[in-house]
Amino acid sequence: MEYIKEIEKLKKEKDAIILAHYYQVPEIQDIADYIGDSLGLAQKASEAKAKIIVFAGVHFMAETAKMLNPETKVVLPDLEAGCSLAESCPLDDFVAFKEKHPDHIVISYINTTAAIKTVTDVVCTSGNAVQIVESFPKDQKIIFAPDKNLGGYINRIAGRNMVLWDGTCEVHDILSTESIFKMKEENPDAELIAHPECNAPVLELADYIGSTTGMLKYTARSKTKKFIVATESGIIHQMQLQSPDKEFLVVPSDETCSCNDCPYMKLNTIEKLYLALKNEKPEIILDEKTMEMSRKPIERMLDISRELKLI
Repeated sequence: MEYIKEIEKLKKEKDAIILAHYYQVPEIQDIADYIGDSLGLAQKASEAKAKIIVFAGVHFMAETAKMLNPETKVVLPDLEAGCSLAESCPLDDFVAFKEKHPDHIVISYINTTAAIKTVTDVVCTSGNAVQIVESFPKDQKIIFAPDKNLGGYINRIAGRNMVLWDGTCEVHDILSTESIFKMKEENPDAELIAHPECNAPVLELADYIGSTTGMLKYTARSKTKKFIVATESGIIHQMQLQSPDKEFLVVPSDETCSCNDCPYMKLNTIEKLYLALKNEKPEIILDEKTMEMSRKPIERMLDISRELKLI
């Protein structure tokens, strides 16, 4: 079956759009109506006028789309497409943690479940996390969850002392300085670009630190011709499309391969996307109270981002 043609046909018949994250496989990125990072995807989901959103990403992203566009049917090609970072922060444990710091507000990374967002004051993404934190007074006490690497990075560059939940992304936290030193030695003309979910020793070596969108923009405008990329390997597809004259080398997750794939992101396939659109399921279902409570901190993030002209 020619899935691409069938998907295009079904999109028109069903008034559907496809939103895809940069970490999706290339064929899904190529057929998407919009490709972006979590911030861009949240904005697009909130503005979507289609009857169906097919979300090619992971579960928390599809939940976010549903929160921001509750009247629209949102389907996810594979419901098992979770997130190690979101799963590192169970609601009951986090509520108990929050109760130990009653005078703190909660800023949570968008990589959280809908349940965590219901006990959050404002959400952030890697594309606006520093600016969101900096929008609060220096003396404001803050809990940052769930990524301790991103939170630690913000603490260091913004001079904050946020209380950090002990969570990490398995895709980024596994990247080692040993691999990077070896790659830099073999490629002395390459710049290292890194996602802020990487651990501190990796970030200290980076020439540029930023979100996936930030890294794309940086590599496109840079005069450098070779980059060592410390994030999920799916981003390389867009980098190569934008800068075909440049070379991109992924920091490997281990010595057995030259890749760093998120196993959850890669659960979505073009066949599963076709079936999700055809059958209009698996559908993201959230109760009204959860949607209302979790929508508020996301909308607050979008409002702050608009005020700061980040979107």
